Amino acid sequence: MKKPNAYTLYLIMGAAHALFSSMIFTVLTVYYVQTVGMNPLQLVLVGTTIELTVLLFEIPTGVVADLYSRRLAVIIGFVLIGLCYVIEGWVPLFVAILFAEFIRGVGETFISGAASAWAADELGEERVGRAYVRHAQVGLAGGFAGILIGTALGAWRLNLPIWLGGALIIGLSLFLILVMPERGFTPAPRQERESWRNMLETTRDGLHIVRLQPIVLMFVLAGVVFGAFSEGFDRLWEAHFLNDIGFPAWPNLPPVVWIGALHAGAMLLGVLVSEGLLRRLDLHDPRALGRTLLATTALLIAAVVIFGQAHAFAVATAAYWFASGLRTLQYPIATTWLNRNIPSRVRATVLSMVSQADALGQIGGGPAVGAIGLRSLRAAITISGLLLTPALILYSRRLRLDSTNNSR
Repeated sequence: MKKPNAYTLYLIMGAAHALFSSMIFTVLTVYYVQTVGMNPLQLVLVGTTIELTVLLFEIPTGVVADLYSRRLAVIIGFVLIGLCYVIEGWVPLFVAILFAEFIRGVGETFISGAASAWAADELGEERVGRAYVRHAQVGLAGGFAGILIGTALGAWRLNLPIWLGGALIIGLSLFLILVMPERGFTPAPRQERESWRNMLETTRDGLHIVRLQPIVLMFVLAGVVFGAFSEGFDRLWEAHFLNDIGFPAWPNLPPVVWIGALHAGAMLLGVLVSEGLLRRLDLHDPRALGRTLLATTALLIAAVVIFGQAHAFAVATAAYWFASGLRTLQYPIATTWLNRNIPSRVRATVLSMVSQADALGQIGGGPAVGAIGLRSLRAAITISGLLLTPALILYSRRLRLDSTNNSR
């Protein structure tokens, strides 16, 4: 079998992971609400469990990726994530779901910094920005296919796409064992890899980069803000449709089909928006990246607030789709901007620190938003959108500093 090159494999990885994950997430909240019987606070506590796990494991697994192997970290991560969903699909109990999400949280920490760092090392900084955007695009395409498959399977049996998607993610890890290269990364010598002192030194170097590079510190702080926002929005938007807004009387379709259609619309819009970004945005211009992040964040706040307050299905759908499209842009832009300021030797560790900041924000903001959701899902989602406001201040300040420095 001819092995794909690193660029092609990165896109395959993104498409496959998105396809299998989308199969799962299309029905997962409906499964939580209708089969497991979870309330808004429990929905958010599932996410809090993941993020507590991320907070504990993100830096250690990032250091492992920097010292041992980014390839190995990615493979381990996919195995654990797949195992989570196999358990959830077969055991519809809240306690079992919390345990499974702990496993998933560990898996996510293995992948979060390692996958982006692996791509940067294998492709080089000049090519990786475009690869990040293409990765997001093929992920949207794979996700769209996953929505169709997950909706069809879920309409037949609600737990089927969950455990099947988990099994396929485990299969993806087996595929990567066979074909994933690692030529751009040089692991630490064996005697250093086995030293806790070396792991602590790598962590210290990563923290040093965060302190010395204001732009990296900005992304850490922004990660906290986005974590607080995303936990409420991501966990409660489907419940908002199911419990507050409802679905049109015609055509008379099961809720899982309507939710699948909402996912599909968001995916299609994301593909169109990201393609427009790739053609127009200069990924090598830090100020263009910063202006785009600032604009998309401001629009995202407005879209989420409108979604939270919407009563009409059409208004809620338009606001949700618009917010989802904006979020599609933000990860590749932010990661490209950040990677240009991180040395390769600590890249996975620093990226993991940013993910850990996101986890901290979700832990701090999620339960509070979930408790508000017990009384009003509208208020919970609206507050989630407003929690993004500090990110506007961070991005604006950075752009002003860049303008001042360039004018000197």
